[in-house]
Amino acid sequence: MLEPGAVAPEFQGTTQDGTPIALSSYRGRPVVLYFYPKANTTGCTLEARGFAERYPELSKAGAEVIGVSVDSVEDQKSFSEKCHLPFPLVADHDKSIARQYGVLGLLGVAKRVTFLLDAEGKVVERVDGMMPGHHVERAVERLASAPRSP
Repeated sequence: MLEPGAVAPEFQGTTQDGTPIALSSYRGRPVVLYFYPKANTTGCTLEARGFAERYPELSKAGAEVIGVSVDSVEDQKSFSEKCHLPFPLVADHDKSIARQYGVLGLLGVAKRVTFLLDAEGKVVERVDGMMPGHHVERAVERLASAPRSP
C-alpha cells in the first residue's frame, strides 16, 4: 500500500457516466482519492454522501474528489445518482487500479482507504479504516485548511 511521500501511480479509467478519466489530468491541484468496497452499501453510501456534503469546502480549497471501487460503470452510475454526487466515481471493474494502490482486499473488493494527494500527485496522507466519517474529516482538515499557493 502506498505510503506518504510516494507518487500516486497514474491510472486511466471510466467514470459513472462513461467518460474516460486519467489521474494526470488533475495535476496542479490536490486530490482526495478514495477507494471504497461496494457501491450502494450502507458504509459506502455514508462516505460518499459525506464527501458530497463537504465537497464545497474541498472545492473552494482547490481540491478535487475521486471515488474508486471495483463496481461496474452501471453500478457507479446508480450509486452516484442515488447519492447526488458532484464528483466522479471510477469503475475499476478489472481491479487494476486497486491493485496498483495496494488496496485490493482478500474478497476481491477495495479496502476503504483514502489517499490525500498534493498538487504534484504525491501522497501527503493515507487514511485507513472501515469507519467512513474519519476519511471525510481528515480530507477536510488536511486539504480545506491547507494554505493555497498563489
